Amino acid sequence: MMDYRTKEERVADYLREGIISGVYPRGSRLKQAEIAEKLNLSITPVREALKLLEAEGYIKRDSYKGASIVPFDAAASEEVLQLRLLLEAKLVQAAVDKATSKDIEDLRALEIEFEQAFASGDRAVARGVNYRFHRKMYDIAAMPHTLHFVQILWARYPFDLINMSSGRSDRAIEEHEEILQAICARDASAAVFAMRKHIESGWEVLKASVAETLSQEAAS
Repeated sequence: MMDYRTKEERVADYLREGIISGVYPRGSRLKQAEIAEKLNLSITPVREALKLLEAEGYIKRDSYKGASIVPFDAAASEEVLQLRLLLEAKLVQAAVDKATSKDIEDLRALEIEFEQAFASGDRAVARGVNYRFHRKMYDIAAMPHTLHFVQILWARYPFDLINMSSGRSDRAIEEHEEILQAICARDASAAVFAMRKHIESGWEVLKASVAETLSQEAAS
């Protein structure tokens, strides 16, 4: 499949995946030279990609310290959740209408890769594949402006914390399967319902994990 993205867009997507999956931890610095070397690119597309990510809210740049990943903002998460439910429902609904058999095949392959990564215990890879699964689905929708706003919301959402919670993997696999089955059946209502359930389920896992952590800290 032809990739029509520019070099900076490919770098930006690589870094989004790394940030959302937790490969690049919140608060850590991003070194342009290291990223360029890893991707076998010059500094220029990396520098331009960082500008894109700064505009979306994934990173902040300082003239002395360079680029660093924005810390998770717990106070904003509830509002971000509601906006995700609204916009991602629109994207999955459009994806149902526009998905080709090849698109569905590609989504299925990503879901299998997701399951295999969790089965092998490689959570970092699983989190990365999870990002690509959702990104692929929303690319199919062909609503670039909506996707742009969703990517801004993703920058402010604690995917890394949610996906590290115990028991999340099995539920996520089941929820992905429900979404895929609805897309295969061309059932937009079922796909939207399954996506909303998937997003809300992750949010409930995070809240339970935070509550447990606070309880343990209070008891110690």
